[in-house]
Amino acid sequence: MAFGKAPKRKTPKEMREAGRKHARRVALKALRKAKKLADTAGVTLSDWEGEFLGSVEERIEKYGRAFGDPEKGSLASSLSIRQSVKVKEIVAKASGKPRKSRFKRRSG
Repeated sequence: MAFGKAPKRKTPKEMREAGRKHARRVALKALRKAKKLADTAGVTLSDWEGEFLGSVEERIEKYGRAFGDPEKGSLASSLSIRQSVKVKEIVAKASGKPRKSRFKRRSG
């Protein structure tokens, strides 16, 4: 009974590269989705937000990541923690959802 060749196992380096490419695709998709949502909804982004989306997309396409400091996010991700929060805020703004407060209010 012949089953053929066993599939070639990926080396750790190939696995790492595959993970980086996946993170890059996910980040670019999120940035493009934010731009498209804002355009289709007719929401005008501030100059800063438009420049932010463009510059982050350029850095991801050129370097594979949009930040260099390892303290700002995971080395396996393409966006820093703060950048991903800002992209989510832009998506929420474009979809008409109210902005969530980062701080909880205390009563009393």
